[in-house]
Amino acid sequence: MAMVFMFPGQGSQVLGMGAGLFDRYPDMVKEADGILGYSMRELCLEDPGDLLGRTDHTQPALYVVNAMAFNARTEDEGVTPDFVIGHSLGEYSALYAAGAFDFATGLKLVQKRGALMNAATGGGMAAILGMDGDAVAGALYDLGADSIDVANFNSPKQTVISGLKADIETYAPRLKESGARRVVILPVSGAFHSRYMRPAAEEFSDFISGFSFGSLKITCIANYSAQPYTDDTIASNLVSQIFSSVRWIDTIRGLRKLGADTFVEVGPGTVLSKLEGQIT
Repeated sequence: MAMVFMFPGQGSQVLGMGAGLFDRYPDMVKEADGILGYSMRELCLEDPGDLLGRTDHTQPALYVVNAMAFNARTEDEGVTPDFVIGHSLGEYSALYAAGAFDFATGLKLVQKRGALMNAATGGGMAAILGMDGDAVAGALYDLGADSIDVANFNSPKQTVISGLKADIETYAPRLKESGARRVVILPVSGAFHSRYMRPAAEEFSDFISGFSFGSLKITCIANYSAQPYTDDTIASNLVSQIFSSVRWIDTIRGLRKLGADTFVEVGPGTVLSKLEGQIT
């Protein structure tokens, strides 16, 4: 038997997340507040400024809650996973769990990533339900929509596309003609995990070059390649992840081939558990 801890990313945030953890980990909360310049407890539990859904606040909030949830689970159950994975932003939580960096370093990276992604405007994304990534890519090709990228290969039943806002609004609805059961335009302002994020990735590359990383103690699988991280690919993988597809299907299937049979979602929600259940 082999156990995998899965950490959710943007989209799993919910008001009230982390309740019960803030009192348990006051030192982590104090450190986070000092880095971010605002109250993480207030953001997650009250959200007085309606900022929890804004990328530059969402990403740090999820990272902090995921980290506290990981610490609580390992302390309460005395378990250490054999593998860790995270979906998009959740990959930072997985790397924290694996020992790539300490809590504060990870939060500083996430804060910068969230700010860069929040500043990326003019883009759009859409969830395509009922079609796998290859079918979506083929349909986009047939439509002549070569300006749109497949951002997330989430499951055989869920694919996310990314591109310029006007192109997403034009072509995404037409995928229903190609077999999609449902098309949902997502409430984002950027074309995340697409070619349009390369400028942000270049800026993030400059930022992350100022950090050093520790040796991984748990095998972590990268979104970008669906292959295990090595100690010398931490920075490069995190840069590539910004403009590359999230290969979640390949990640889950690859882990099963390595003997993984227990997948545990650590953090708010059950999005990743549902996706894992759809992947055969």
